[in-house]
Amino acid sequence: MSRNDRSEGDARLTRRRYVAGAGAVVTVGIAGCSDDPEDEFEEDDGTGDSGGDDTNGDSGGDAPDAEEGDLEIVHWWTAGGEEDAFNALLDGFREAHPDVEIVDNPAPGGAGSAIDTVIQNRVLDGNPPSTFQIWPGQALTPYTDADLLEDIGDSVWDDEMREAYLDDIIELSSPAGDLVAVPINIHRMNNLFYNVDVLDDAGVDATDIDDPQGLLDALETIDAETDAVPLAHQTQSPWSTLQLFEDVFIGQHGADEYVSFIEGGAADLEDEIRETLDLLAAYADHYPEDAGSISWDQGNDELIEGNAAFLHQGDWAAGQYEAAEGFEFAEDWDMVPFPGSDGVYHSVIDSFVFPTSNPSPEATEQFLNYAGTVDAQERFNPVKGSIPPRTDVPMDEFGAFLSRQFEDFENSTNQPPTIAHGTAVAPAIHSELEEAFANFNENLDVDTAYEAIRDAF
Repeated sequence: MSRNDRSEGDARLTRRRYVAGAGAVVTVGIAGCSDDPEDEFEEDDGTGDSGGDDTNGDSGGDAPDAEEGDLEIVHWWTAGGEEDAFNALLDGFREAHPDVEIVDNPAPGGAGSAIDTVIQNRVLDGNPPSTFQIWPGQALTPYTDADLLEDIGDSVWDDEMREAYLDDIIELSSPAGDLVAVPINIHRMNNLFYNVDVLDDAGVDATDIDDPQGLLDALETIDAETDAVPLAHQTQSPWSTLQLFEDVFIGQHGADEYVSFIEGGAADLEDEIRETLDLLAAYADHYPEDAGSISWDQGNDELIEGNAAFLHQGDWAAGQYEAAEGFEFAEDWDMVPFPGSDGVYHSVIDSFVFPTSNPSPEATEQFLNYAGTVDAQERFNPVKGSIPPRTDVPMDEFGAFLSRQFEDFENSTNQPPTIAHGTAVAPAIHSELEEAFANFNENLDVDTAYEAIRDAF
């Protein structure tokens, strides 16, 4: 039966096609910053210098215990529910392939801030891990341009798997034509999480906040009425602020203007960008005093403990809530779409790839085959706080929050890709924008930040 002949869940499939298509639109014609693929790697090295959210103090990626034939996996899932989700994935793989020795070799750093340099250096040296975590779409292009990823269209993507994934998600996984990645989840970015008791104490109703300016008013009220930190935001590394900028911009100016921005329209949107940066600077008055030294999950811990009111973060934060004892959805914590972004599912996808010069081709193929299964995605996503990219994964075990997210996904009218997580812009532009927001975190200088954003494109 053809994909277009399927009747069950047609509305769900239509909207899933759109989320992948949004990323695919900006993948076509990336026109990187150099004709030499190695130069583009050098351009992007800055993402590894952002300080990351390295709560483990481990730079990762050196494979100290990997032996020939071992499955070495490099990833950045080391925080809270993320680590639990990755371990759930590995448990399922071990059950299916008990003879494969796994070397878990994390390169921690928020939003992959450390993994880029680790992986780029290794693949260019001809010493890649077996597989590594990466966003499909634009983030893949430096590797495909340099012919450093294997075509897995025949070895991994069998007919059953192709039928379960939507065509546009498959397109995101094949930016140069060949299928090179296996997506495992879909995350939402435009979440505003909150501690129910703190907001009740402040007399703030999150559902009444209509726009990003209204959120500032709520932060000021929380500051005046409670001892809690109004917005548990980290500035140790720039990705969180870049991510916040994206959703404030969408909330103020809409998803269509955001798409114009990521397609290179920064010079034509100067007033809009400045307005967003001005509001971000005002939000900064309500960050934690130690925002420059904490990680996103440490900020999230403060929300769980009742010491902070709001957190803007991807829905991986929900994995941390689910793991916290006695911290119940709707009773203790809840979420609203970032003010002004109703109907938007601002999304990012994670995937795994098969690098060339692979040290364990058989084990890597087995792992990628498993990552694309219903079993893998049913184990991984409920813990990770994400929804599956396969269309046939039962939602019975996903809980009330993710079921609501899935419903929002089904009903969303816009599903734009994200800058902060690599799917919306070329890697070199992503690096330039991270640098712009690293500086903005330090000085809150709107003029300098706008000029850096404009020049990045």
